[in-house]
Amino acid sequence: MTLTAAVEVPRGAFTVALDVAVAPGEVLAVLGPNGAGKSTLLRVLAGLLPPDGGRVAVGDDVWDDVAAGVHVPAHERRLGMVFQDHLLFPHLSVTENVAFGLRTRGVRRAEARAAARGWLARVGLGEMGDRRPAQLSGGQAQRAALARALVGDPAVLLLDEPLSALDARTRLTVRAELRHHLADYPGSTVLVTHDPVDAMALADRVVVVEDGRVVQEGTPAEVSRHPRTDYVARLVGLSLLPGTAEGTGVRLDGGGRVAVAEAASGPVFVAVRPESVALYLARPEGSPRNVWPARLVSATPHGATVRCELDGEVPLVADVTATAFAELGLAPGVAVWATVKASEVAVYAR
Repeated sequence: MTLTAAVEVPRGAFTVALDVAVAPGEVLAVLGPNGAGKSTLLRVLAGLLPPDGGRVAVGDDVWDDVAAGVHVPAHERRLGMVFQDHLLFPHLSVTENVAFGLRTRGVRRAEARAAARGWLARVGLGEMGDRRPAQLSGGQAQRAALARALVGDPAVLLLDEPLSALDARTRLTVRAELRHHLADYPGSTVLVTHDPVDAMALADRVVVVEDGRVVQEGTPAEVSRHPRTDYVARLVGLSLLPGTAEGTGVRLDGGGRVAVAEAASGPVFVAVRPESVALYLARPEGSPRNVWPARLVSATPHGATVRCELDGEVPLVADVTATAFAELGLAPGVAVWATVKASEVAVYAR
């Protein structure tokens, strides 16, 4: 049964107005900055926040219909939810935590505990059912929370930043395990996150929300290749430059021109990856088609590279090796020349 939601909720300076649909077996990631409206949507779907307008349904089962006066409370919705901090009951054993939802629905104790033990075995916690949550690691606690969410055979699974509280190493492991379980889950899954890696790794489709509105949607590959806002471009590490294409040149809205390899026309986005930008202290010789003077605004280490934010006629982000950064004597405020090959500039319609 497909989850459909078209809801409106006033939230301070703007109104969250979102329209989403999630097919059975599909994982939809709702991605966006803090305060964009992601958690508001999740609370509406969970039944924790009645919308001011709109409708939520799973197949023919209507959960919210403001016009008809319908609002099904959270405990009556066939859904499971995994929270950022797992929120296990500290005074209950792990098995009792997983069985809790079934017990509140009237399932007999022995049956609920048997179902809980089965799910704990599936998430790799079969030997830890008698422990209390405080005796689990962060990754183990989140696995238990996932088992609790899935044990009741929900029609909808809601994931609220499920990996954000884990350390980097544990996140890698739990992300892989979560992907495995989501692949086997037949219902509709909504993942709310601000982490593009989680969205790209776990989702079949991504919806990007800014200021309460959907600004872009598509597969993870489509969104990363063709970002349509500065927020999305920064997430995937691109410099996004709107302009007007005129043959093999693009006149940027902010001034300046960019040479491109293939002819185009009309309003376009120009996207430049940081690794495609080369920096020099003096104007380079030869005939590169894209050469611009710039000033280094900031420099942030990223492993073996340094991400450099450049201000100038064409604002860019460049990744240079730590060795090159030191040899060039780069520092915020230094004047540089930036070059990009025309063949490494992506152009797509606005």
